[in-house]
Amino acid sequence: MLVLKNVTKSYDGNKNAVDNLSLEIKAGEIFGFLGPNGAGKTTALKMIAGILQPTAGDIFLRGYSILSQPLEAKKQFSFVSDNPNVFLRFKGIEYLKFMADIYEVDPSVREDRVRALSNEFAMTDVLNDPISSYSHGMRQKIVIIGALIHDPPVWLLDEPMTGLDPKSSFNLKNRMHAHTAANQTVLFSTHVLEVAEKICDRVGIIDKGRLIFVGTIAEMAEHFKEHKSLEEMFLELTEEESPTFEE
Repeated sequence: MLVLKNVTKSYDGNKNAVDNLSLEIKAGEIFGFLGPNGAGKTTALKMIAGILQPTAGDIFLRGYSILSQPLEAKKQFSFVSDNPNVFLRFKGIEYLKFMADIYEVDPSVREDRVRALSNEFAMTDVLNDPISSYSHGMRQKIVIIGALIHDPPVWLLDEPMTGLDPKSSFNLKNRMHAHTAANQTVLFSTHVLEVAEKICDRVGIIDKGRLIFVGTIAEMAEHFKEHKSLEEMFLELTEEESPTFEE
């Protein structure tokens, strides 16, 4: 469903923000991308979405290369950025119509989806207000609704729970499970380890641009038997090496 082959990204030609990343994410699974701030999660997601160009390697979405077949590849996914401050002059409903137009959602279908998603995320009463007037959480919700309106097979979500109220967060998690139950794919990044522990089928931990673990939570626990929680395992995987001093 989603394949990364030896993907590298350098912004300055010296240090790699993402370093030789290879990964296959299957249909029917929720895959959690974990890592500390600055680890390379957002850079990797933006390369998958075609926003950033890899320095090396390639990325395939349902068989389409994001580099050589960008239009076909971009039809396969929706992307929720870590920054919801987009199209602030639009009203909420204008933004949703804009997203539906881009993805050529049939008018008879879009009305039902806008109604259902807006009700689910408690946004119905503010759809005619400008996005600039929304709180951070409301902006996050309108971006999520816009990303889901064309019902793509692959969801790319960068810290999607940030700013959401508990009910909206719960509803999004349920939608993620329903999506993968239909043999589709969800890739999302998070630094909230409890979320990953509860909903992910597999996780990948990235640190300093390198993928240092891929597997299930159970496999991670088996690998680090002496630890009792994902948080402890995560901290061990990403901790700085202790400096050594010579006398």
